[in-house]
Amino acid sequence: MKKDIHPQYHEITVTMTDGTSFKTRTTWGKPGDTMQLESDPKSHPAWTGAGHKLMEGGQLSRFSKRFGNFGNTK
Repeated sequence: MKKDIHPQYHEITVTMTDGTSFKTRTTWGKPGDTMQLESDPKSHPAWTGAGHKLMEGGQLSRFSKRFGNFGNTK
């Protein structure tokens, strides 16, 4: 294996959005750095299920809303 071509692998601290933290090994940053997360599994809607936009009706109601009285001559 060639020497000095691989990134340095070291330990950093990761701080979650709720303030909890843990140590992990990575090539990001410098040894001892702290990574502050903006979203994580505790706060992101993809994992929490919050913030989902509910659809108003199904396909038929969307079609009716979009095309309304198309074809009606009353």
